[in-house]
Amino acid sequence: MKRSEIEHLRETVGCHSVLETFGFALDVKQSTRRAMKYRRGSEIIIVTHSGQGWFDPLGEDKGDVFGLMAHLEACPFLEACTRVAALAGTRPPNSIWEHEDRKLSPLTSICEDWARRRSPWPGSATWRYLRRQRCLPTSVIRAANAQNILREGPFGSMWAAHTDDRGIVCGWEGRGPQWRGFAAGGSKVLFRLGCSHALRLCVAEAAIDAMSLAAIEGMRDDTLYLSTGGGWAPATGTALQLLTARSGVELVAATDANSQGDTYADRLRSLADAAGCAWLRLRPSADDWNEVLKQREQDRAEKKKR
Repeated sequence: MKRSEIEHLRETVGCHSVLETFGFALDVKQSTRRAMKYRRGSEIIIVTHSGQGWFDPLGEDKGDVFGLMAHLEACPFLEACTRVAALAGTRPPNSIWEHEDRKLSPLTSICEDWARRRSPWPGSATWRYLRRQRCLPTSVIRAANAQNILREGPFGSMWAAHTDDRGIVCGWEGRGPQWRGFAAGGSKVLFRLGCSHALRLCVAEAAIDAMSLAAIEGMRDDTLYLSTGGGWAPATGTALQLLTARSGVELVAATDANSQGDTYADRLRSLADAAGCAWLRLRPSADDWNEVLKQREQDRAEKKKR
């Protein structure tokens, strides 16, 4: 993509278009002409500069429309450019945040939506997606099912639960053959796979990567495999602080092998320093852990063929 094309996209695709595509809604009551507040669950993004800028009031992230896409999708700049280009000319619905009390609270709705879905089963669309396209072994899928943290999403996609420290589902990561996102109205906390009392905490950026690392390591009994869902909500930081407050904890930054992953790793290191626990950077040999897993499976298939 040429620089002129990038500049044109920056001027024509507003940050509000990206946010509404990802399920954010405009909070009219708390917005001004210069600062429009968008909400999704507990997440808040402020859009500035007539839609060309943004910042996270609960964190330190800010930037232009490409930085926003990279922030939401946890993807590199070039991929963010491609995703922004796909939104050019589209007009997402102008979703309005509702302050009025509802008959059902958002959390109740999230829990009920989750309960209505089935866990993946051998031969189902989600099972085939996880086995064939993501190369996750059956043992890991069964382990996730046993912990009740996977669901069949629409169109063959997977829902991976984010839970709080009590085990209550607060939202889910959605991943499919041609789609990714997070539960509308849900809250990012942590995807958790493994023993809840484990002292080795491996933090990845996506549930797929957390499960992929678990597969590569053989589901270590001493490890809790975690995912932040490509973001760092206040609830995520609180959950990690609770986990690292225990004696003997080792915090492992198993984030992607790119600049975004390095940024997450630095943030995890600061959290470990504050908690006084051990810290380690576990960097994948490919861009992420699922790519490492798929390459391993491809190498095994080629070796078997030979």
